[in-house]
Amino acid sequence: MAAGGLTAEELQQIRDALAAGRKPRVQFTESAGQISGQIGQVVSLEDPAVSDEWVVVKFGRDELPFSPGDLRIAPKGLPPKKVAPPPEPAAPVLSGPEFLIDKPAPPKPPAPRKSSEEAPAVKESNEPAAPVRKAARPVKAKPSPSLTVTLAYGDGEWTVAANQGAKALARPYVIRPAEALKMVSLVDVPGVQEAVEQIVAAERAEAEQQAQRLRAELAEVEARLAELGEAG
Repeated sequence: MAAGGLTAEELQQIRDALAAGRKPRVQFTESAGQISGQIGQVVSLEDPAVSDEWVVVKFGRDELPFSPGDLRIAPKGLPPKKVAPPPEPAAPVLSGPEFLIDKPAPPKPPAPRKSSEEAPAVKESNEPAAPVRKAARPVKAKPSPSLTVTLAYGDGEWTVAANQGAKALARPYVIRPAEALKMVSLVDVPGVQEAVEQIVAAERAEAEQQAQRLRAELAEVEARLAELGEAG
């Protein structure tokens, strides 16, 4: 933050005042440019994550965004300076256009001699120039939340889940080992596919052993039924 800018405590005081319906007065610092020393009123606070200029100040007829470094709390008892409106264009004379020159009036020149054609009239003004509108910085777009797809193995089951940021798009649901192997084959990461193949091979071997046990038990049951049939 620039020297002389608003502190975090002063920004909180401004936020509380706005919530109470007041418009705190602030003074522009040197970093605000040619309007340094002028007085304005804070009308709202925007999102500091969107732009560095998020303190909206009413100055004259305009409401412009400034950074906290462009502002300080206005000294007490200091009356607000009136912003001079831009000078109104003068009505043109028949002989040509008028010109506006912003400088002190020069000494009166001697009366010109009369001629058939009159010179263009020149209008001089001692009024201060209107404040230059400060250009707003471009708004930065917020990045989209990241998407995470998780393939997990545990307790003999393969599951898939999906999250976008903190939002769960798909809660973990069970898939077949062949589908898990197919998904991993799409990702060319050394060691991952081998690990999945080892898990699937171990499950296949265990299933084959269980099938052999069931076949042996079934053979025993069928032999027992045959014996009972012969006995009958």
